[in-house]
Amino acid sequence: MPSDVFPRLMSDYEVNLVNDNMQEFYVRFHGPSETPFAGGVWKVHVELPDQYPYKSPSIGFMNKVFHPNIDELSGSVCLDVINQTWSPMFDMINIFEVFLPQLLRYPNPNDPLNGEAAALLMRHPKEYDAKVKEYVQRFATKEAMDAAMENDEEEEDEEMSDIGSISDEEEAGRMES
Repeated sequence: MPSDVFPRLMSDYEVNLVNDNMQEFYVRFHGPSETPFAGGVWKVHVELPDQYPYKSPSIGFMNKVFHPNIDELSGSVCLDVINQTWSPMFDMINIFEVFLPQLLRYPNPNDPLNGEAAALLMRHPKEYDAKVKEYVQRFATKEAMDAAMENDEEEEDEEMSDIGSISDEEEAGRMES
């Protein structure tokens, strides 16, 4: 990853690396203001392919979001600029400051990953907004996000202690032989 991209991203967003790996991390993403997503906080999983920035990153919402172009179960995002029309000129800042906010502001119900959200948006826009807000309250509050981030850190600590105990046992085995 170009070294200038990550520090800029780090300064504006809370980023948690997965296993200290610069190619896989979580970003705390806030719903855009003046939308039903306002006030929501999502944990977005980002995985950079080895060919990044020439190949697009993989982006997925970890906590549930009700949106026509986001798969409710997997959290994967249907966004042409990430999936088909990616350019090496784009960087992480574009994703979190332009592409994802625009996706939430201007859903495309004609190309849905979530058919229920698409149908509701087209037939009953007010009910769609209400359901989005309900999901924000249930799954995307700051409290839910803080708990999810803490769980990750605890899991990483547990993984680290497991790794430590395995290498200690191996070390002891080597010394005996």
